[in-house]
Amino acid sequence: MDKLSLAVLLAISTGAAVGRAQASEPPPAAILVSRQLADRAHVAVGDVVTLAVDAAGASRRTFRVAGIYEPTPDPMRFTAERLEARMHLPDLIDVTVDPADPASSDSVDAVNIKLVNPADAPRFASDASARMPGLDVRSTSRPAEGDPFAALDRFHLAISLVTVAGSTAFLLALMVIRAEERRDTLGAMRLLGISRRTLLAEVAVEGLLIAAAGAVFGTLLALGAEGIVNRVFQARYDTTLVFIRVTKSIALRAIAIAVPLGVAAGIGASWTLLRRDILSLVGR
Repeated sequence: MDKLSLAVLLAISTGAAVGRAQASEPPPAAILVSRQLADRAHVAVGDVVTLAVDAAGASRRTFRVAGIYEPTPDPMRFTAERLEARMHLPDLIDVTVDPADPASSDSVDAVNIKLVNPADAPRFASDASARMPGLDVRSTSRPAEGDPFAALDRFHLAISLVTVAGSTAFLLALMVIRAEERRDTLGAMRLLGISRRTLLAEVAVEGLLIAAAGAVFGTLLALGAEGIVNRVFQARYDTTLVFIRVTKSIALRAIAIAVPLGVAAGIGASWTLLRRDILSLVGR
């Protein structure tokens, strides 16, 4: 069945109309309706519906609902109601043909063509335009320079950089405060003969464990928020579009950034104390 959508559904009849149909009439053609349309019109598989292109019911035809499908999620149309039907091309022509225009059944507004090799799209567009002047041939894929999601991706990158920088500064301040609180402990350990290198290694290991625990907690929090946000917005807009997806690569990237920054913040905060002499650490 061709994946063509009929945007206007003006009249719907229930399955009770089947019993009143004349035996001589051909059985209604099969169509598919979107889940949103089926819910709105209370249509189920097997029902007979009437489709028309205007309020007067011109060129109306009856069809049997053969199935209900979920429209492919489209980020550019997630706020639009997907009240659609899919039917065979001859049936669509019979419904939409204009009796006043004999050529309306032989004309189309757009044709989608899938190439075996997508890299041949520019050459195909050039050849098609040369053979039929005035024909507008363009790729359905969004160009990089005009893709709104490319701009959104750059915005997310800028936000993430600012967030990481601010979080690092905040973490460094906390580690400095914590190191100052442990000044007496560090002084006592130095008096016992523990070297700066050993203390610095201990701080690095401690920072590594804290940063790893924080990164894992943040990843788990993001995974939990992913399900909540998706369910809320999918219910709000009646779509199966995934609004948030925490992939393995994103989680590993976050951990790879968070752990070194946590270790560096711990070492940087403690190094100012470890550089002091022992007497200043113990307050003498």
